[in-house]
Amino acid sequence: MATVSIRHLGKDHGATQVLGDVSLEVADGELLVLVGPSGCGKSTLLRCIAGLEALSRGAISIDGRDVTNVEPRDRDIAMVFQSYALYPHLTVRENLAFGLKMRKTPKAEIAERVGEAAAMLGLDELLERLPGHLSGGQRQRVAMGRAVVRRPKVFLFDEPLSNLDASLRGQMRVELMRLHQKLSATMIYVTHDQVEAMTLADRIAVLDKGALMQVGPPSEVYDRPANLFVARFIGTPEMNLCDAAAARRVGLVGELPAGTQHIGLRAESLTLGRPQAVIGEGSAAVVEVVEHLGWEALIHLQLDELRIVARVESRDAPRPGDKVRVTASLEALHAFDAGGERLDLTTTARRERA
Repeated sequence: MATVSIRHLGKDHGATQVLGDVSLEVADGELLVLVGPSGCGKSTLLRCIAGLEALSRGAISIDGRDVTNVEPRDRDIAMVFQSYALYPHLTVRENLAFGLKMRKTPKAEIAERVGEAAAMLGLDELLERLPGHLSGGQRQRVAMGRAVVRRPKVFLFDEPLSNLDASLRGQMRVELMRLHQKLSATMIYVTHDQVEAMTLADRIAVLDKGALMQVGPPSEVYDRPANLFVARFIGTPEMNLCDAAAARRVGLVGELPAGTQHIGLRAESLTLGRPQAVIGEGSAAVVEVVEHLGWEALIHLQLDELRIVARVESRDAPRPGDKVRVTASLEALHAFDAGGERLDLTTTARRERA
């Protein structure tokens, strides 16, 4: 496969800057997910890598070769789109083979590659069907198969699962992970769905307003968000973010680093009704709403002027109207300054333990 190197990339549409000074390295065989809200620039960045958008600034290299001004067909990439982009009058077999035929690949090699891709993606029994007779998940597998037969250096995926229902999206995520494991391929995947990002990625690149907010493994981005935007965007439910002064007033937190303006707590880091090693002495809250989600439940709480959400096992869930004591461990606390940047809690943690 190949590495991808993006250096100080910028993209403007007229006077509007869509991407500003983006630098990113994608390792050989890595599955990197570009994630962010609609309009953040992630699809534009993918299209720049593919050569479908011209750069305003910067450079792109694939496998050490500068492809900044190289035509898309000469970059040795394959792209899978949201819309499947299948030829409706061609069978699955013909759709898989179409790109190879255009490149005048020998017939025996086409048959071999199509057979390998069909076996890999479970398409063997569908080869003579037309796309109109396939489900959405089957059509997306054909679109992926058409990319696989190319044997490109880099696979690019532009929100390929967004047209599928929730159940099919879950199935196709597993298919994509299996595909990546089988091919050991370099893949760059765009989505606005942070659940997809967390489950698929070797690393996540979080974008907002054309800028990289954080790049790292899913666990790192979840456990140590670099700023308030990442803290809000990554995680379901959204991290509890509170004004630091208000959190101190209600007794939810104790000592904080100098300059702390906001504090954050994940729903699963809060304990209800069972005080343990705590920040402060715990705080009394009223249960407003209980969302039962099978094994777990989300508890929406009113804590004086603050509204927060806790995650507990359903069997331990209180009822609306109950009063509970809310506590949290210091290690679970996230602190952010007035500019929304993460603050180091290491020194504070050492003082608390002393």
